[in-house]
Amino acid sequence: MPTYTGISSEAFRHPLDRQAEDTLRSVPGFDLVASKFVEFVYERPQYVYLMGNGIQVGPRQYASIYQIFRGCVRDLDIVPEPTLFVSQNPQVNSYSLGKDQPLIVLNTGLLDLLNEAELKTVLAHELGHIKCGHPILNQMAIWAMGVASAIGEVTFGLGNLVSSGLIFAFYEWRRKAELSADRAALLVMDDLNLVIQTMMKLAGVSSKYLNECSLQEFIRQSDNYQDLDQDGLNQVYKFLLYNGGQGVMLSHPFPVERLRYLQNWANSAEYRQIYAGNYKRATAEGAVEVEVESPENEAEVLRREIEELKQEINRIKSK
Repeated sequence: MPTYTGISSEAFRHPLDRQAEDTLRSVPGFDLVASKFVEFVYERPQYVYLMGNGIQVGPRQYASIYQIFRGCVRDLDIVPEPTLFVSQNPQVNSYSLGKDQPLIVLNTGLLDLLNEAELKTVLAHELGHIKCGHPILNQMAIWAMGVASAIGEVTFGLGNLVSSGLIFAFYEWRRKAELSADRAALLVMDDLNLVIQTMMKLAGVSSKYLNECSLQEFIRQSDNYQDLDQDGLNQVYKFLLYNGGQGVMLSHPFPVERLRYLQNWANSAEYRQIYAGNYKRATAEGAVEVEVESPENEAEVLRREIEELKQEINRIKSK
């Protein structure tokens, strides 16, 4: 397996991730949310909770998982080593938190479904988030959305600044951040089919019926999903599904879309250059302190796009 000594997150970060973060930072209210998040929410409570209510992975606790984890940390050259926990939770999920003391959590449901190679893929994905500085922004997004939905009006001075535009921008960034983490997984695994297989398992594979699931059929499903765009109304529905069309906004792109993005990158000259050792080296990692100059008010653009899509749906239905 390749090891990318000194690699910067900018070497593999997806341009849509960068663009979405720039847009997020330009939306009115972001600076206030950021300042209040730092003031009221800290990493340490999360760490204390997991120390009290989970299993910390180490050389004498989940030793085989720890060895896989250490290899991924080495391959992506991440310092300091994040803390890894296992949480008793049947939901097939994993996530990363923190900045100064980053940590990763694996649910037991995930461990029960994946084999070791697939688990390594997930660990590399979560470490990719940490390498890119995603967790702090992601926690900020969850906190801001929680404040907006639970209280609705003025809390901690947020008021109307936690607007629909800011929420849209947070979700759009969260989805695009997944594309960078997928790239990190591919860099570590150097096996596109294995990464796609892991995506397929997380999408809907049952351990009981594993022998009846086909990777090639899943890839074909991705192709068929892309073909849906030939009907303009399907494009509208896709946008609405991501942005609350079924009552909730989606934090991750559909697996069949992530598959296509990763396929394209795996076949690119950029990926081959990184694999050959020609990549941008790190100076200072992390995203949350980066200054971004973007005068455009993307919140208004998002609102206008939604209104235009609603009008298009009504126009098509009226035919």
